[in-house]
Order: sequence, then structure tokens, then C-alpha cells
Amino acid sequence: MHSAKAYFFFLLAIAIGVADVFGQNNPSQQELINRIIHMSQPHPAAKESARYEIDAKRMGVKETSDDAMPRSREFKRIDSTYYVGWYFEGAYKCDHAADYLGYKNASLPLQKAMDLLERDYKKMLTIHSDNVVTYLPAISFQIDYATITYDLANCYSNMEQPDKVFALLRRVQKWNLQRDIFDVYDWMAWTVHRNRFYTSSKYAFLKNSIDENEKLANNYLDSQLRKINKNVDLNKHIWSGYDGSQDRMGVYHYKNILYSYSFNIDSAEHYFGLMRNGPIFPHNNYATFRAVCGDFRTAESEYKLAVGQDNGDKRLKEWAYYRSILDIYKGYPKAGGELMRDMIKANGSTPGFGWYNIALARCMLYDGMRTDAERYTQKAADFKELHIGTTLGQSHYDFSVQLLKLMNKLQALQGEKFENRDWWYNPLVLAKITQLTSDKYLQQFLIINQFAQNPERDRVIYKLFSTESTVTWDEIWYLISDFSTQYFLDKFTKEAQTDPRKNIIRYYKYFIARLQMKQDKYEQAHAMLDDILKDASIDAEYEALFIARVIEAEAECAQQRKDNDAYNTWMYRLYIDCPQLIPYSGLKMNMNLHISGQADEHVVKILKHCNVNWVNNTANAPDAFISFSHKADGKKEVQFYVRDKSGRAIVEQQSIIYTDAETYLGIRLAYRLFNIGGKISETESQQTAL
Repeated sequence: MHSAKAYFFFLLAIAIGVADVFGQNNPSQQELINRIIHMSQPHPAAKESARYEIDAKRMGVKETSDDAMPRSREFKRIDSTYYVGWYFEGAYKCDHAADYLGYKNASLPLQKAMDLLERDYKKMLTIHSDNVVTYLPAISFQIDYATITYDLANCYSNMEQPDKVFALLRRVQKWNLQRDIFDVYDWMAWTVHRNRFYTSSKYAFLKNSIDENEKLANNYLDSQLRKINKNVDLNKHIWSGYDGSQDRMGVYHYKNILYSYSFNIDSAEHYFGLMRNGPIFPHNNYATFRAVCGDFRTAESEYKLAVGQDNGDKRLKEWAYYRSILDIYKGYPKAGGELMRDMIKANGSTPGFGWYNIALARCMLYDGMRTDAERYTQKAADFKELHIGTTLGQSHYDFSVQLLKLMNKLQALQGEKFENRDWWYNPLVLAKITQLTSDKYLQQFLIINQFAQNPERDRVIYKLFSTESTVTWDEIWYLISDFSTQYFLDKFTKEAQTDPRKNIIRYYKYFIARLQMKQDKYEQAHAMLDDILKDASIDAEYEALFIARVIEAEAECAQQRKDNDAYNTWMYRLYIDCPQLIPYSGLKMNMNLHISGQADEHVVKILKHCNVNWVNNTANAPDAFISFSHKADGKKEVQFYVRDKSGRAIVEQQSIIYTDAETYLGIRLAYRLFNIGGKISETESQQTAL
């Protein structure tokens, strides 16, 4: 989840609006003259002329604009002991940084600016007053100080140096600014929450458990709230219409992050409600919260609204990453893939590039395009991601990559079985499957052993749908499916009884049914799966993947119970809903095959060798139409499409141009009949598209 950067800049914008500072105490002309006199006093006498010149020249120049760096050099030539030149350099570099070195280079001039401002203008930082004339000379210095320290805190945070962040916060805290534009206690809470899974042995500012750290973070937020309320009487005379309500928005922002993380649903909803009438509602965080509650429809709407709150930040656009997961839940992995390609194209190799490749790999995986999935997974693994302004860190990133690698291995294993229906009689294929099975178990052990040391595993992985989860619920099943069946059965049974999120209970029930199947309790599993499908609260549009997985499990139960009619019915329904899942399910389905034209016997032979029960005019089976022809240039063409029993297109009509030398055409064609991959053009590779 994102930090409250937007709130900082909102408060800053209010503070800079000097025309509105007079509030209820509008000064006379003489008082304005006195204000100017007061404002002329802060500069040390020996530097007055040079610093007035710098102050005049900085007017109208934004410290992050293209003109900032030339100005910073000019200001330092005029007076290198004045903080403004260093401030402009640091602010510009921080705004343009996109990696560790960039933030390190920005932190140095910001540190210098902070030191110089504290040295020369201590008095300005300590002024507290409800009198405009007294307080006004300090405003510009306090705003500059808040901006410098905010940028510096971001530099340290983005360099993964939370100990430096906290030391900086303690340093800022001692000035006890009258209006805490920087929101020091909020930042303390954020820093503790972002590092909650560590202990005091690593960072001295932490406690020794996640629960203790979350309690500490909440205490800091309460301190921020008390400070805001305490200073209302002072600030309401300075800032027009001030009542503290806008400053409290930052506290509410972090409160809903903490409560969403801890699954305190009512409290999180309460604080989101308090923010509804605020200046900037955190649509991204609220979308994630609604997704955690199983309200995917609202989540998608909120993620779309979050697009306008990016502010051009060079960081992961969480709304895009999580929308791609929602597309998978909706059964539209192609749409999620297109969104991720657009994000990669638009943002290049800036922070977020690795996450977008993870999301794109996942979309390709659920679209059955395993070669593409493997390629994008490796791109993400090779990229050094920078985690800016988010609680999603390197451990989340590494876990997501490793879990995708596991899913890729599972697909490769099932792909071999799909492409070779008699694989157990083929020594070469059998050897491949043996190796892939071994690789799968090794990958599972690798992830489990690494995650065993993570104290968040019960909150983020085994607790389905978490604000800090970066993978789908479906991936979690394939991680745990071969380990400790009774342990997870007990765990998910308890969760199904105690979890306050009604829309998530059915997901726990699905896991329970799957685990019962592991114990050969197919009748019990079948009964629970039937119960799930009767749940009227299921949103069929946004839970298409979930429904498909339940149907797949129903088919497996029917197969084990020797109920062939039920099996064929469930498989036909699975094909109608999510055909891409079938080649990697290990299940064989009926498909009516209609071949016409100048049939290529070699292609047909390979096609029929795939794990499909090719039949003719069988009920509860889709109809696949394949037509062969010869082109004038000596090449061949195969056209194909698939219709359900009502005549609706499941696979749109398309064609492949090929030559006799194409070895894998029969296999390619088999996958295409399950709607795996996009439409084919004549320029498509002659190799398998999988």
C-alpha cells in the first residue's frame, strides 16, 4: 500500500498559499510593513545581501523543475553557506531519482541543506504563536524544513535504510513544529509498519514481534492525532478556516492501512469513511481493502479511479498490478497481459518494471502461454527492483517470482502429459516428466523453507487475501498442495469458522474440499463443492476463475467416483467457462472433431496423440472444426474454430499457414482448440507458441 505522499503535498500547497494565512486576524498596512521588517531579520547580518538576492531569484522557480539545477549552482556561487542552493539540488535529484545511486546522490545535498537550515535558523523553527505577525516570518523556513526532511526521509526509505529514516524523524521531532506539515508521527508509524516483521535486534526502533510493532505504529498515530488537536487553537488563528480536519486525514490514512492489514474490517471501513469527504481519498488502498474482503467489483472500480492519483510518481502503480490479478479472476488473462505490456512500454525500466513483468508472466501462465510466462518470470528475477512508497518489499517480490517459477514447472509437467497421452509408455517423455516432477518438489521445498523463516506467513500467505499479498489465491493452493494435508485442513477449517469476511469463506471451503480429496474423501469433498456452487453471493463475472476451479474439482471427484456422466458434464462446463485450464489439469475431455478438406495425416496424427477424447457427435462436448487446404505458393493452410452445443464461438475462426517441415503444428493446434494464445497471423513463428 502507498504512503501518504499526496497528503504531504496537499498540506504543503495550503501552507505555501501565503495569501490565505491571515485567517481571522487580517493585518493593517502598518502591520504588513512590520511583517516585512520581521522577515528581514532572520538572515545573519554578514550574509544579508547575498541571501536576499537568492530569495528573490528563487521566487517562481519550482525546486523540481528543469531550471532547478542551474539555479542551485547559481545560489551556491552566491552563498554556499545558505541552505537554499543545497535544497534545490537535493529536491531536484530526489524527484528525478529512480535507483539506489540516484537517491544516494540526492540525500547528500539534502543532508547539507538540513544542517545549514538548523544551524542558521533555529529561532524560526521554534516559533509557536497564534499571532500572524509573530508567526509569519517563520512560515517559509518551516515549510522548507518540512520539504527537505520529507525528501530526505524518502531517500533513506528508498535506499532501504529505515534506521536512518527513524533517526531523521527523531531529529525533526525535537523542533515540535506548530503545524506538523511533515507528519512526523505518521512517518514513524509508516516506518514501523513497513519493517514490522523485523525485531529490535535488527532495528532499535522496533519491538520484538509483528503484534508489538503494529501496536507501536498505532500508538504513534494516536500521538499525531493528539498533537494536531493540541495545536488547533494556535493554528486556527494562522490558517484560514483551520480546524485540524485536513491534518487528521494523514492519521486516518495510516489507520486504515494498519486495520486493513490486521483484518479489522469494521475499523478499516470506519477510517476510510472518515476520509470520504477529505481532499484526496486513497482509491488504491480502498480498492485493495475491498479486494481483500472479496468485493472484486468495487475493487476494480476503485483501481480505475486510482489512475488519476499517480502524480507522475516513479514507483510501482499498484492499481495496475492488482487489476491484472482481477482480470485473471474474471477469466480474462489476455486483458491483464495487455495492461501490463502497456505499463512496461510506458514506464520502461523504472521502479515497477519488475513487478509488471511478474504480473505479465502470471497473465501468460493463466492464458496457457508457458514459454512466454517463463521468459517474463526470468526478466523479473534478473531485474533489481526498487520498492518506493509501498509496503511491498523485496521479500514479497522474491516470493512472487519463486511461486511463478513453481507454477511454470507445474505447467511444463502437465504440458508433457497433455501432448503425449501415452506418456508412461514413452521412455523419453517419461524421463522428462520424472525430471520435471523432481524440479517441482525442489521448488516447493525451496519456497516453503525460505518462507518458514518469515513471521508473516500466517497473515499474508496462509490467510487467504491479504493487503500484503502479491499472488493469487489459486497460486497458494499449488504451493501447499503437497505438504502437511492435515495441518492445512485443520487451519483452513478454523479460518472458515472464524474469518469475518463472508465472501472469503467459500475460498477456504474450496481449499478444505481439495484437501479432503487428498485424503480420498471424495464424497465429502463433492458435497462441499456442491454447497459452494449454491452460494448466491458469488459474483460470477468477477469470480470466473474460482467457479472454474470448483468445477474442475467436481470433475475430479466424479472421475474418482466412477460417475462418467457427471464427469463429462463437468468437463464440458469447464471448457465453456475456462478452456485454458484443461490442458494443464491432467483431465481428459470429450471433443467432437470435424475434419474437412485435404487432411494432413501427419498433423492429424500428432493432434490425436494429445490428451483429448476425440469423438463424433457426442452430447456434452464442444465441436472442433478443422479444414485443410493447399495454397498457390506451395504452402498449406489449416483453418479451425470451436463452437459449443448452442453454436456460440468458444474459439473464433482463424488459420495457420505452414509447411511440411513444421514439426509442432499438431501440438500447436491442440492448444489453440483450448483458446490458448491470441489470434494467429501469417508472420507468427513456425515454432510452438507455448
